[in-house]
Amino acid sequence: MAEGTIKRLTDKGFGFIDCGRGKDLFFHMSAVTGAKFDDLYEGQQVSFTEGRGPKGPNAENVKPV
Repeated sequence: MAEGTIKRLTDKGFGFIDCGRGKDLFFHMSAVTGAKFDDLYEGQQVSFTEGRGPKGPNAENVKPV
């Protein structure tokens, strides 16, 4: 699993992870495991697997480290 830092969260149930490769990865609240979306915060370290969504790469199985 890859690791990154939550860069931004929205009140619409999605966020973006900075994984250190220049582009941020999108994730939806349904991809969060081991925690509630509302418990996540910007700057938090998370692990995830990279997947592919209809609009490009995204993060799946997002969980706090």
